[in-house]
Amino acid sequence: MNICFDARTVQEHFPGVGRYAANLAQAMVSWLDASEQLTVLTDFRHAARREYALPMGQGVRTIDVPLSAFSLRQQWALPRILRKVAADLYHSPYYLMPFRPGVPAVVTIYDIIPLRHRRDFTPVQRLIYAVAVRLAVRAAGVVITLSTSTARDLHSMLGVSAERIAVIAAAPDPVFRPQTAAAVAAVRARFKLPEGYVLYVGSNKPHKNLTRLVDAWARLQPQMVPLVIAGVWDPRYTDARQRAEALGLGDAVRFLGSVPDHILPALYSGAAVFVFPSLWEGFGLPVVEAMACGTPVACSATSALIEVGGSHAALFDPLNADAMAHTIQEILGDASRREGLARLSLERAAQFSWEHAARQTLAVYRRLVA
Repeated sequence: MNICFDARTVQEHFPGVGRYAANLAQAMVSWLDASEQLTVLTDFRHAARREYALPMGQGVRTIDVPLSAFSLRQQWALPRILRKVAADLYHSPYYLMPFRPGVPAVVTIYDIIPLRHRRDFTPVQRLIYAVAVRLAVRAAGVVITLSTSTARDLHSMLGVSAERIAVIAAAPDPVFRPQTAAAVAAVRARFKLPEGYVLYVGSNKPHKNLTRLVDAWARLQPQMVPLVIAGVWDPRYTDARQRAEALGLGDAVRFLGSVPDHILPALYSGAAVFVFPSLWEGFGLPVVEAMACGTPVACSATSALIEVGGSHAALFDPLNADAMAHTIQEILGDASRREGLARLSLERAAQFSWEHAARQTLAVYRRLVA
């Protein structure tokens, strides 16, 4: 079986999807049968700038495909490439894919947030997404998702039968682990951070609920530590920053923007609490990354975050800024609580494995092609 895995999303524009694609592809190499080959499609223009490598080794070959996932040309160019390399199966880790690939296909759908949180997207955005995601799930023999929460959404909102859905959890990149005191000190010096800051990592899209997080932080003032907000910043969504300015929070809320991947483990490790107030997630990879670094986690009691965090995190109602503030304050003010949550974080993170995800994903391929 020649498995064609599309890794063109391993680039800065797709931080979460890129990590998923690179780690899954790497992990699958060790579990290939002697009769199986992994053909990785990548865009060398972007992949070379990533800080983690695509798979190499026996049974693996990499093909340069300088096509954007947003390009209409991929609809006819990629099927030609699949025929040329004699692919038996195609896996796209993103819903923008060739909708008639010409071979059995698998697609990974992380969430359907544009259909759930409609008011956060323009009518044109919703229409494009709705058409594209429906074409993707129609083209695929199997839809992989990372949580039962998203599996339920796929079934109820897109009509995907349970038999066509495989729930396979992601895992943290191996670089996410507790860091040395020196590494933490270096990242604190780089960003001029004190000890014990509270950290959020992720985008600033509306469903991430950052404005309410800023409101919660205002209720906690005066604090001796800042709230640090790090991640890709979309200039279309300025509400959180404007809210912090309107409340006069100043340096009590620090917006770092995008942070290099190699710095993130130390940034997580130095935080007293990692807070993730999202209204809806298909998985919530930053929660697992923080846990893998041994950081106490407080997150929303909603969607897949209940599955990922569960009893190993402090949960709060993301619609209630007072409840959010109370949860954060409780952890900050109780050293034994922080220590207990830190231990629970490491226990929970250890339950997620890319090796396990790779074996499950290969089993999906084999069933589909058999």
